Amino acid sequence: MTEKTVKFEFEKQNKNSIRYKEVPEDGMPPVIGSIYVQKWFAGTSKNIEVVISKKD
Repeated sequence: MTEKTVKFEFEKQNKNSIRYKEVPEDGMPPVIGSIYVQKWFAGTSKNIEVVISKKD
């Protein structure tokens, strides 16, 4: 199993969600791009991390 931690920073606030853009590692293309996180969970966080696990 391989794990990858992807970092995101605040990009834009919508009515019920916050859009975060990926901060790619130096010289690497984005893994995910942008993601939306619901406001009730994100709160006022300006930076988040997502861990992706490949199962096969």
